[in-house]
Amino acid sequence: MVSPDFLSYLSDVLAPLGSVRSKRMFGGVGIYIDGLFCAIILDDCLYFKADDDNEAQFRAAHCVQFTYQKLGETCALRYYRVPDEAMDDASDMLRWARLGMAAALRKQAQPQTKKKKSSSVGGKRRAARVDDPSR
Repeated sequence: MVSPDFLSYLSDVLAPLGSVRSKRMFGGVGIYIDGLFCAIILDDCLYFKADDDNEAQFRAAHCVQFTYQKLGETCALRYYRVPDEAMDDASDMLRWARLGMAAALRKQAQPQTKKKKSSSVGGKRRAARVDDPSR
C-alpha cells in the first residue's frame, strides 16, 4: 500500500530530475523519471535501483535491500531503501535518486537479448510461398 500523501511528497522532491510518473505494480508503485523505471515504493518505503556500479554505495549506507516472498522463499531485487535521513533532506534524496536513474540508464543501454524465432509453427515447418522463385 502506498499513501497518496507519500506519493505526492516524492513526486515534488524528485521533480527537479525530470518528469515523475508512477504506476501501480505488485502491490506497490513503480516510479519512472523521464521514462526510466528507477524506483519502487511499497508500504511507504522508497527503494532505488542498484547495479554493479552503485550497489556498494547503498550497502555502505546500510540500506535495506528490497525483498519479497514467492512460493515460501525470500527473493531479492537490486533495489535498496533510501536512508532515513534522505527522507528529510531533498538534496540527499536527489543524490540517491540520481544513483537509481544511472543504474536504470545503464540497464537500458545494455543490448537486449532476443530469442531466436522458430521457422516452424505448431511444430510443423511453414509451407513455401507459391510465388517463391526458388520453387
